[in-house]
Amino acid sequence: MSDRCYVVTLERTPGTARSEALVRAHVAFLRALDAQGQLILAGPFEDGAGGMIVLRADSLAAARTIANSDPFVTEGSSTCEVREWLLSHEENNHLGMG
Repeated sequence: MSDRCYVVTLERTPGTARSEALVRAHVAFLRALDAQGQLILAGPFEDGAGGMIVLRADSLAAARTIANSDPFVTEGSSTCEVREWLLSHEENNHLGMG
């Protein structure tokens, strides 16, 4: 599995409803990512306008494929944006700038 991290921001589509079944499908999606070692963190924003998923993938294209398969996205209740996240930490000398 890749060490590359990607941030998926989900933005709620105005005027759409989320059934319990859809929320459960989204949670099942997250659980599957977790079981595959791809999920790092996930959760909704407190204001209800969307949420964020941090995941591991081999490339930006792979991360987009994953994000676009989220039931919230496939059912149209959210749109998503995917960006690569460069992690700054001691092991990489804070991206070479430490």
